[in-house]
Amino acid sequence: MTQRGRATRPTGRPRDAAAPRGGDLAARRARLRAVIEPVVNDAGYDLEDLSVSRAGRRHVVRVMVDTDGGIDLDAVADVSRAVSAALDAAEETGGDIVAGEYQLEVSSPGVDRPLTLPRHWRRNVGRLVKVTVRGAAALPGQRGERPAGDRQLTGRVVATDDEGVHLETDDGRAAWAYAQLGPGRVQVEFTRLAELGEPDDEFDDADDSDEIDDSDDIDDEDDVEDEER
Repeated sequence: MTQRGRATRPTGRPRDAAAPRGGDLAARRARLRAVIEPVVNDAGYDLEDLSVSRAGRRHVVRVMVDTDGGIDLDAVADVSRAVSAALDAAEETGGDIVAGEYQLEVSSPGVDRPLTLPRHWRRNVGRLVKVTVRGAAALPGQRGERPAGDRQLTGRVVATDDEGVHLETDDGRAAWAYAQLGPGRVQVEFTRLAELGEPDDEFDDADDSDEIDDSDDIDDEDDVEDEER
């Protein structure tokens, strides 16, 4: 079973309070992506998400990575160290990337992460998902003419290809183009997990994931604000 993990570490140099703030969060996010994405790709992973938020006197930089077959906790820690080193080097040569102290969090996607890209669907073959099919006419097994419109569909991902997704539903198997599908949501199947003899810890809340944390705790009274994803 692939472990879902998160590595967090404090990084960035303390700045004087009067130092430049480094622009808005969108600009910081763009600078961060330019540094982080090549490091993640060189390590053989995909950068699934990058966000920057304020937590009291520091920023929190959250990086989500994944790959076919999943990424284990050791790999998450390796990526975290590589990204941290790249950010330090970028600040040494190019100045403030974030401005001020920041905390880096690197994690892998949880089961609640929406399926929005072809690789997301490919990595979830065999799982039950719920998805809205845009502009669908009558679905397989339905009788009579029905006007085209959005339909909510629950089915098992049995295959994917360059064009779309093959889903097995109670009405049979059907193929849907990626452009027809809204964000898919993996459905938790505890009965199926028991039949397969697999642990269900992967489906625990994201806050319960295995974690490497060598950072100081952020003050609970600090409000997280201005988050941009």
